[in-house]
Amino acid sequence: MDFDPALEAQAALQRCRDCGELGERLEEAEALESTFSSSAGPEATDAYRRLIELGAACPQARGFREFLIYITWQQVTEHTVPVYFREGARLCDEFLSGRDESMTARTLAQVQSLRRSFRNGLGLTDEDDLDEEYNRDSFKGGD
Repeated sequence: MDFDPALEAQAALQRCRDCGELGERLEEAEALESTFSSSAGPEATDAYRRLIELGAACPQARGFREFLIYITWQQVTEHTVPVYFREGARLCDEFLSGRDESMTARTLAQVQSLRRSFRNGLGLTDEDDLDEEYNRDSFKGGD
């Protein structure tokens, strides 16, 4: 990776603030982020889980969902367990499937890079994606 996920998380959260996409839930997100960033162990993990829940409750909040991808990488580096790799891959897939013209090339490249890293942590490779793509595009029926 040629970027720092912690810095990108802060930038994504700032974009979230700037556009007001969390509305009344922004204060909650900021308090949880502060706990996540300034602590370790169970307290940080609890804050992380609550941030993920907040993201699930606000699926339209693209900047916040990008923020969640970056902090999930931070969580992976703190606790290298499959559950966080799976969560990161899932968040990336959801984010990329909702791609629109407002996504910058830089964001796209960074999220794709993190997606590869999450998947690699699970032992999945690009070939796995190619098989999935092939199955989606293959003919159905008796052809």
